[in-house]
Amino acid sequence: MEKDTTSGWKKLNSKRVYNNPWIDVFHEDVINPNGGESVYGRIHFKNIAIGILAVDDDQHTWLVGQHRYPLDTYSWEIPEGGAPLNEDPLIAAQRELSEEVHLKAQHWTCIQKADLSNSATDETCMIFLATGLTPCNAHQPDETEKLAIKRVPLETFYDMVDNGTICDAISVMAALRYRLDVNR
Repeated sequence: MEKDTTSGWKKLNSKRVYNNPWIDVFHEDVINPNGGESVYGRIHFKNIAIGILAVDDDQHTWLVGQHRYPLDTYSWEIPEGGAPLNEDPLIAAQRELSEEVHLKAQHWTCIQKADLSNSATDETCMIFLATGLTPCNAHQPDETEKLAIKRVPLETFYDMVDNGTICDAISVMAALRYRLDVNR
């Protein structure tokens, strides 16, 4: 049986109810795929989420620790940031690696693209593998960031994902993708 790829959704109206430098939030009246009237809350992201798995010749990676306001919890993650929609995501990834862990990389590969929460947002992400690492003069971190940095063996990173110490979706995807690619 062939899949029906038509959306079935019909937007009746859309009203922006909130706006800041990172997101727009819309309230929308819609007709759902079964023909009923519904409402939808939709969040539009103004950036592409970027993650960088930086792996050195000794099979170590760098993690960034910071308090995440929405969850009110401390989080260990790979270096991450945002690329404005009109910026090359690779340029943003290079900037974030420098800013967050004071490194530059000779080799860059996009290893994963993903939709982060497609039931309510249009947020997408790109995860890059960075290798051929050398220290660099860092860009200044964002004003909203107070970061801790640690270098760990890849196996420790995998263990932190496996035991739930790392729950950040981009970091989890990076660990799973890289581990899968290495074991192929």
